[in-house]
Amino acid sequence: MSAVPAVPAASSADANAPWVVCLCAEWCGTCRDYRPLLVGLAKAHPQFRFAWVDIEDHAEIADAFDVETFPTLLVAGADGTRFLGPLLPHIETLSRLLGALQPPQPSSLDVDLLLAVLEKKPAVFAV
Repeated sequence: MSAVPAVPAASSADANAPWVVCLCAEWCGTCRDYRPLLVGLAKAHPQFRFAWVDIEDHAEIADAFDVETFPTLLVAGADGTRFLGPLLPHIETLSRLLGALQPPQPSSLDVDLLLAVLEKKPAVFAV
């Protein structure tokens, strides 16, 4: 996983904030180009927590998502899943998506597992 400036962790008041998870791979040039843009977006949307999950480095929690298109984004929290799918690396599109999220739907067990790992080790997945 390449080093990029970490976004400050959500305060304890934001512990229930939804996660915006980018499921990517280090070998993917598009993902590498997208990551610094995601850092900027994280600063602009402090109401969310952001994570970067390399699907090869963290296969134990990412394999269940069968990622075939990069990047694939997951927006989910304790209240359920709001978005899961591939999203072209246009940061403006993601920003609009975050501003217009639909009500959450019940999360799958795979989403719940991924979120549990993020909660326990957020620094490992810092954007």
